[in-house]
Amino acid sequence: MTADTQRRSPLGHLADVLAAHSTGGERGVRLREVPFLAQLDLQLHPHGPAAERIATALGSPLPTEPNTVTEPGSLQVVWLGPQEWLVLGPDGSGSATAELLRAALTDEPGSVVDVSANRTTLELSGPAARQVLEKGCSLDLHPRAFGPGRCAQTLLGKVQVILHQVDAEPTYRLLVRGSFAQYLTDWLLDAMEEYRHPRLTP
Repeated sequence: MTADTQRRSPLGHLADVLAAHSTGGERGVRLREVPFLAQLDLQLHPHGPAAERIATALGSPLPTEPNTVTEPGSLQVVWLGPQEWLVLGPDGSGSATAELLRAALTDEPGSVVDVSANRTTLELSGPAARQVLEKGCSLDLHPRAFGPGRCAQTLLGKVQVILHQVDAEPTYRLLVRGSFAQYLTDWLLDAMEEYRHPRLTP
């Protein structure tokens, strides 16, 4: 038995439940897990030679505007702080991406740490997705303030998450520690419940 066949995502047992609670239509909202994303914590000075080499290696500069995300190729680079980013990639891309980043970093101060096992990812999408999040998130998520390419470290239902709006549908990705994934999923399913039923009209 290989290591891959032994892997278990925190929410893999809930795939059918998530699908059953997802709805379509103008009040639709869908929830699914996106497991096993590669996640690399990158720390370095944002304006030094290493940052320039990493930008060349990735094909895109690191985002330096707070709470923004860039998407070089199949990767996403999430701003976490003035000298910290989270580099996300498809399942299986972590080792190659870490090697690329470390080679660009060379001996300059900084670090590349694989944190893929720390979090799983929930994806919430559909016309009512923002309304669901607003039940437990204090951020202003209106499109005038938060749109595609924006991210934030925030609380949702009292759980620390990294929130990233992927597109204008809207689609959001929520990166949450594995130990809180079940709790957050239960919270989201409860918040989604009203959208499983037709809106009553007078």
